Parts: sequence; structure tokens; C-alpha cells
Amino acid sequence: MNYLSGFLLAHLLLPLLKAAAPSRIVNVASLGQHPIDFDDVMITKGYSGSRAYAQSKLSQIMFTIDLAEALKGTGVTVNALHPATYMNTTMVRAGGVTPISTVEQGGAAILHLIEGDDVADKSGLFFNGMNEARANPQAYDANARRRLRAISLELTELTS
Repeated sequence: MNYLSGFLLAHLLLPLLKAAAPSRIVNVASLGQHPIDFDDVMITKGYSGSRAYAQSKLSQIMFTIDLAEALKGTGVTVNALHPATYMNTTMVRAGGVTPISTVEQGGAAILHLIEGDDVADKSGLFFNGMNEARANPQAYDANARRRLRAISLELTELTS
């Protein structure tokens, strides 16, 4: 659901986003990414919560790249980012992790993609904070993205 909810929401909002162009979609992902095993997408063998999270974050980035290609020429851009590392949040502190970044730093990175003039025409990219970065190599594999899109459409029943 960490990935599919955003996938479905974006698809449902696309008519409105196109009508209101220029528009921007920002997917909050993570540097924590794990390649998807398409033979066991649901991680039924050796389930790990951290692996599931990391796969969902890579899925968001793959979706971002795929959607950006589909939206070329519409005035809608879509980018993904890792806003900040271990922000000072209740979840991070409860996990026993010492915060590295502030919530303000993460918020500023997200707002930059929402309203920054320097990224207004950029689409299909992954950012680490304010800087363009490279995601896991699987994100740039067109065949892997096609397989993920087919699974996602089936699971959300958007194929009709």
C-alpha cells in the first residue's frame, strides 16, 4: 500500500492535473531502495518489513520515471525525492535512531520540487534533498518498469 496508494491517487487525479497545467506531482521516496524480485513481488519467501519498505520506495521512483514519460507535453511534471535522512520525527526517535536531519530540511526539499523555478520543467528525476541523484539501477530498466506497471494496473484495476 505504501506504493499502490500513491500510484492510484495520481492516476485518479491526472485529469484534474492536466486541466490545471502546469502541475507537479512529487513522490516522496527514500534512499533506502531494494530491487524488486518479480518472481516474488509480495515477498512471500523470507518476508522482511525493511525490504518491503525499500521495494515500495524503489517502486515509487520507477513509477515516477514511467509517468514522466507518459506525461511529456501535457504540462504535468513528476519527480521523486528522498527529502532528508532520519529526520527528527517521533518514528525515528521511537526506533532508537539518532536524528540526522531536521523536519524543516525535509520540508524544504519537498517544497523545492513543488514550487522551485529551477525544477519547473524537470520531470522523471530522483532527488536526494535538493540535489538530483541516481536511484537504484533497476529504476532505469524499462522492462522492469513495464512489469511493475502491469502488476500495478492489475492490482488497482485501472486497466478498464
